[in-house]
Amino acid sequence: MVKRICIYIDGANFYGGLTSINKRFSDTKFDFENYIKYIVRDEKIVQVYYYNALVKKKINEKIWKKQNDFFNRLRKIPRFKVSLCTRKSRLNILGEEYHTIKGDDIFLALDMIEDCYNNKLDKVILISGDEDFTELLKRVKKKEKEIEVCYFDNCFSRVLLNQADKIRLIDKKIANKFFYREK
Repeated sequence: MVKRICIYIDGANFYGGLTSINKRFSDTKFDFENYIKYIVRDEKIVQVYYYNALVKKKINEKIWKKQNDFFNRLRKIPRFKVSLCTRKSRLNILGEEYHTIKGDDIFLALDMIEDCYNNKLDKVILISGDEDFTELLKRVKKKEKEIEVCYFDNCFSRVLLNQADKIRLIDKKIANKFFYREK
């Protein structure tokens, strides 16, 4: 039986994982389309979800443009849905401004639960090592869905990986193999 698969990509976690391998690596230079074909093989992709947020144009127009081009490239991939969340300004204890992404984890969780409970899938592939998703995967297991987690070595929780039926490391070799090249 061919399994129906939905893939959920935590964009911020993915970026952090890539840069933990090599500071010069960037999600904008990763070939998600071919990586997904590689991990799914002959199974049926129902939907791929990607969650992230744009850097505000007024903060860094060059990065905003690069990200915008990247998200537009992702949107052209069949069955690929880009969910853009918001960036919020925060101050650290020294009073320095930094930005966080808000809404990405909850949107990912809601989409996965909805797909699971509507029987849209047989298998979930989560591309994230974020421990916050542990309880989500426990709920998915209760619905008797198969779980695979793709993660980076320096960016994962053992507690999360313990919920998976299969785990797949994204290492330097994989990152290099799926470095995006313009077509």
